[in-house]
Amino acid sequence: MTERSFPDDVDVVIVGSGPTGAAYARILSERAPDAVVAMFEVGPTVSDPPGAHVKNIEDPARRAAAQHASQGPAASAETVSNPGAVKSGQRLARAGTFLLEEGYQQPGEDGLPVAAMSSNVGGMAAHWTAACPRPGGSERIAFLPDLDELLDEAERLLGVTTHAFDGSPFGDLVRDRLARAVDEGRIDATRVQRMPLAVHRRGDGRLVWSGSDVVLGEATRANANFTLHDESLVTRVLLEDGQASGVEVRDLRSGGTHIVRARFVVAAGDALRTPQLLWASGIRPPALGRYLNDQAQIVFAVRLRDVPPLDTDVPADGTLAEYSGVSWVPFTDDVPFHGQVMQLDASPVPLAVDDPVQPGSIVGLGLFCAKDLRRDDRVAFDDVATDAYGMPAIRIHYRLTDTDQAVLARGREEIVRMGTAVGDPLDPRPFTMPLGASLHYQGTTRMGGADDGESVCDPDSQVWAVPGLFVAGNGVIPTATACNPTLTSVALAVRGARRIAAELGRAVTASPGLAYVEKEL
Repeated sequence: MTERSFPDDVDVVIVGSGPTGAAYARILSERAPDAVVAMFEVGPTVSDPPGAHVKNIEDPARRAAAQHASQGPAASAETVSNPGAVKSGQRLARAGTFLLEEGYQQPGEDGLPVAAMSSNVGGMAAHWTAACPRPGGSERIAFLPDLDELLDEAERLLGVTTHAFDGSPFGDLVRDRLARAVDEGRIDATRVQRMPLAVHRRGDGRLVWSGSDVVLGEATRANANFTLHDESLVTRVLLEDGQASGVEVRDLRSGGTHIVRARFVVAAGDALRTPQLLWASGIRPPALGRYLNDQAQIVFAVRLRDVPPLDTDVPADGTLAEYSGVSWVPFTDDVPFHGQVMQLDASPVPLAVDDPVQPGSIVGLGLFCAKDLRRDDRVAFDDVATDAYGMPAIRIHYRLTDTDQAVLARGREEIVRMGTAVGDPLDPRPFTMPLGASLHYQGTTRMGGADDGESVCDPDSQVWAVPGLFVAGNGVIPTATACNPTLTSVALAVRGARRIAAELGRAVTASPGLAYVEKEL
C-alpha cells in the first residue's frame, strides 16, 4: 500500500479528533493562524464533513455503515441501542461504540462492564446525545475563576441552544408536571428547564446535531496550516530534556511508522485512552489513571396522562419525532442527580395488542448520579499485555462505595416520584443501567490547582513537570459530576488552547542555516 505523506515538523500535534481536540484546533486557528497544526485520529472518516454527527446522515443504511465503521477493532461485535435489550443482562454496546474485550472488571470489584469507546473522526461527538448542561454546585471547579467565561466560549464552539425543540407540543406539559414535583426550594438556575443542546436547524427545518465538525468550524477548515490525518495511531509522545518534542505515529493503512516533531502535543483522547498513551510514553505521574469516575444511570419510562389531541403532524427528521423535546432537572448538592427527560420512540416494555399508544406519549426519564470519588478507582496498565491496537491493555479497577449505593437507592425512589408526576409507569420498578453505560468517564488525567500528586495537569491542562504536553477530554475534569461532561471538557480545552496560542505568539522557529529567532505570529 502506498505510504501517505505525514508532516516532519509542526508547531502543535493534536491526538484525537473529538470535541476537545477540535476545540484546540479551532482556538489555534482563530488566535494563531500561522501555527502549523496536525491532528491524528486512530479511526476512519465516517461522515461528510469530517467529524459530523451520524444522526445528520439522512439515509439509514449510510448512517448504520458509519456507526459500524466507528466500532474500531470490535466492528464485528453485536451492538444495541434498544433499552429493552439492555435489560436482558447481555453485555452489549451502543451502535457506533465498542466494549473492552477484557479487563473491564477485576475479581471482587464492580468494574465498568459496559465501558465503551468509539474510533472515528469526531470521536464520541459523532454519536452523542448533544446535551450540554452547565455544572452546578460541587460539580464546578473552584480554582478556575474564569469558568463561566470558558463555558460561554464552549457554548459558542458547540453551537448550544435551549430553543431547538420549542415547537414540541408536549414539552411544556412535561416540564410543568416535573416542576410541580421537584422545583420547591430550588433557585431559578436549578429548576426544571429546557435542556441546553448542541443542535441547530437548517433552513428546511431539519435538525442538525453538532459534532466535531461544528467545533472545528470554517476557521479551521479554511486554515491551510491545519491537517487532519485519519487511521493514524499515535503510539507515544516523544520527550527531549523532559519536554514534549513530538509523537510517533503508525499509519494504520500501510503499517509504516513516522516521527512528527512538535513544540506542543495535545493528548485529546477519551478518559481511558489518553492515560494509556501517557503510560506508553513513560509519562507516569502518581495520579495518572486515578480517580476514574462514571455516572451510575437509572431509567424509568411512563406514558403521559391526559395528552391533548394533536391537530397537526409532528415534524420528524428521520431520527426523532419532536413531541416532547428534552427537559433538564439540574444537579444540586442536596439532590445529587442530573435528570434528563425525553420521549422514547417506542415503548421499552411490551404493551397489550389492544392498547394503542399515542405517538410521543411514551417518555423516558434518566437520572445520572455523581460518584463518591476514590483514588483507587482507576484505569491501570502494565508493560506486557496489549490491546487490539498494540497499546498497553486497559485494566479497570472500580467499586461503588456505601455512599454510592445510598445515592442510587435514593435515586430509584426519586425517579419513581418524578415519573408518576409526569405519567403512568410502564413498569413500577426503575432500571439501573450496567456500570459504564453513561459513557461519561472522567478524572483519569485530572486537573489540579497544585502539583501535589493528586492531579495530572495544571489549570491550563499542561501535564505537571512535562512542559509542552497538554491533556484534554473528560478525563481532565477533577470534580464529581452528574451532568453531561462535554461542555465542561470543551471549556477546559479552550483554556489550554489559549495558553498554547499565547506561547506561540512569541514562537521560536528554526530556519535552515540560521540560529533560532523569535517572531510574532
